[in-house]
Amino acid sequence: MQDLGLPHLWAQGDFVIRATAVILLIMSVLSWIVIISKAWDLFRLRKMANGAEKHFWHSEDFDHALDTLGANDGNPFRMLAITGREAAQHHRASQTQLRDALDISDWLTRSLKSAIDEAVARMQSGLAVLASVGSTAPFVGLFGTVWGIYHALISIGASGMPTIDKVAGPVGEALIMTAFGLAVAIPAVLGYNALSRGNKGVISKLNRFAYDLHTYFVTGTHVRPTTPGTRADDKSVRLAVKN
Repeated sequence: MQDLGLPHLWAQGDFVIRATAVILLIMSVLSWIVIISKAWDLFRLRKMANGAEKHFWHSEDFDHALDTLGANDGNPFRMLAITGREAAQHHRASQTQLRDALDISDWLTRSLKSAIDEAVARMQSGLAVLASVGSTAPFVGLFGTVWGIYHALISIGASGMPTIDKVAGPVGEALIMTAFGLAVAIPAVLGYNALSRGNKGVISKLNRFAYDLHTYFVTGTHVRPTTPGTRADDKSVRLAVKN
């Protein structure tokens, strides 16, 4: 039994076994890098979403509202607000045929949708790596197991001692590769599901914020239903009545 285990498998394995182990290690490192980095990004996006909902529409004017979103150009809510303002200003000042073809509502809708698509693409970047690792790692590990068992059986047959104690050790040793494949795939699948669910929540808030911006730039007002039993604060609606 002292001659069995992972060190023995690596020492006795051929190029295929070692390459399979290295591939699984690379898959694991990549998946954990994506999980950690995207989880941090999701945490930041949720803070940005909370700030947009709590402070933006309670500002006295639009410039001050932008300041509440910070100076980070990576903030998708700030990017939406700037895109909406620039689209509205461009439409009102432009004398091109595009202005004649589209009214301000359609022009704003196209501009805001384009900005949302860019933000969603950035949020979902890297998730394809998790999906690929989660779907292929078990089969990579299974391939290593099959290859290891094949060579173990050939070696046992050549030695002329096909007893159960001689078979169980090498075969069980080869099954380690399947366990490695599952150990790589399970975190990738769980991370993909968790990040996708979190991104959907942020995307929903982005769409709601874009709808509010569309209403503000088209009508010059921003209407929020008040919670029953509460009174709207006069200062909180200053931005809504300023165009």
